[in-house]
Amino acid sequence: MVDLPAPLGPIKAVIVPGKNANTLKVQSESREPILKIMLVLIISIFIISMLLFKNLFFKSTYLLKSFGELSVDPEIAFTNNKPTFLEFYAEWCEVCKEMAPKVSAFKDEYEKDINFVFLNVDNQKWGNYIQKFAVNGIPQVNLFDKKGNLISTFIGKQDEIKIRESINNLKNEKKPYEEIINAEFSTIQENKKNVVNPRSHG
Repeated sequence: MVDLPAPLGPIKAVIVPGKNANTLKVQSESREPILKIMLVLIISIFIISMLLFKNLFFKSTYLLKSFGELSVDPEIAFTNNKPTFLEFYAEWCEVCKEMAPKVSAFKDEYEKDINFVFLNVDNQKWGNYIQKFAVNGIPQVNLFDKKGNLISTFIGKQDEIKIRESINNLKNEKKPYEEIINAEFSTIQENKKNVVNPRSHG
């Protein structure tokens, strides 16, 4: 009698048809370790995917919240002989969140030559600017040449190429005024909050 090693799981005897019909094939049904490994892999992939999605989702919100801190004071911007990119925004504005990565990229690329001013419409400190530039829908971006002349106004969701083109044309002081409105924007009347924070642009 020959001693066989103990199997990993239950043994199933299967008759395999062939030359010798009495031949038995022994199969191990020990698939539990493989199933556990596959389950762990699936859960791991799901968790990693959720973390990546979360980072992408919150990146725009974080950028938008940081705009106020990154802003040049508007009084300085209009007197330092540099063109100005002025954006009116709000943290609750979904279109503003969607545009935030593009705007942040513009700032990184052009901030040496252009003032970037970000004014939160919820801050009553900026009420005079909101009235002066007739801000009803956000995001609203106003581009000014170095003399403070309004060159372009963009309201709502905008094409990155068009904004870049306008930024590059800021040096052309004879460029005619343009206004581009996209119906996809947030009206500032939607927000019920009016927080006064004189120490912040946000």
